[in-house]
Amino acid sequence: MPPPGRWGWIIMEEAQKRRDTVGNNGLVWTDMQRPAYADLAELGRTYPSFHKLNFEDSLSKIQIPKIDRYEDHIFIVLHFPTPDKERGFVFSQLSVFMGAGYLVTVHQGELRPIEELFSMCKADEKMRQSIMGRSSGYLMHKIIDTLVDDLLHLLMKVVGNIDDVEDLVFDERISVSRQIALLRREITTLRRIVIHLRRTVLDLTKDVQRFSKEDLTPYFKDVQDHVEKVYEALEEAKETVEIYKDTDFVLSTEKTNKILALLTIIFTLSIPATVISAFYGMNINLPGGIQTGQWMQLGPYTTLVFVIAVSAVPAGLMFIYFYRLGWLEAHR
Repeated sequence: MPPPGRWGWIIMEEAQKRRDTVGNNGLVWTDMQRPAYADLAELGRTYPSFHKLNFEDSLSKIQIPKIDRYEDHIFIVLHFPTPDKERGFVFSQLSVFMGAGYLVTVHQGELRPIEELFSMCKADEKMRQSIMGRSSGYLMHKIIDTLVDDLLHLLMKVVGNIDDVEDLVFDERISVSRQIALLRREITTLRRIVIHLRRTVLDLTKDVQRFSKEDLTPYFKDVQDHVEKVYEALEEAKETVEIYKDTDFVLSTEKTNKILALLTIIFTLSIPATVISAFYGMNINLPGGIQTGQWMQLGPYTTLVFVIAVSAVPAGLMFIYFYRLGWLEAHR
């Protein structure tokens, strides 16, 4: 058979990138990143018991977390968060085929923790023996535990952002409405992931046990505890952000009311001057007007002094009245 041409080598390299395998003590872990349906069909020739519908589920981005049980293996769909610059967090799907002596992970290359775990198993013999030296069930535990720990780190970043917002909520010079809205979206995304993860991990504990002679209940119970801590922290973060949202709304409303009240007082004080100027702007005879002859008792500006005095006296009286009511004190 002649060696493949240039494009043949490129196709083979791309296929190698999409599918990689590492083995230890009879356990084979196959990791597939951004696979095409043809890649999964080829995987089906290696494992004939895999159902075609599960291949479609592995490529679909609208699946909900679930566990499909078969006679010799189980198929698992899990969701984990991935940081995104525009949306904060997005869903990343992990599909897993697990049997007695193998485990196949399928994802779109967005879950770095699982990529790093696979690379460590491939490069370090001690790590490979530690992670893959027991059973496929224990390997599944290590994968989920690693991803849950990463989820906890992402949550700590969100909590840190909440602490930063706390210092800005009471600063009248800065608007934090957008930051609060973004935090609410991030927390909502994480809660949707964790709520499904709690249920799936709980069900998975029973199914994984049949592929391991060792009792894996303590290990998966530890993962459940971590998930519960993440969920409780998310609930607390949600309540905190809701409090900040309400506080920001109250403070913004109070600030707006102060501005409107101040503008209203200024407008009210200008009403006498507006009324007097309106009268003297009419084309009618008025005392001190051009038609009746200007007043000259205090010089050529006598009429102007009269208009200012007539405008200032009511404004001054209103100012004193507002001050006694305490309205001006509230807007200093």
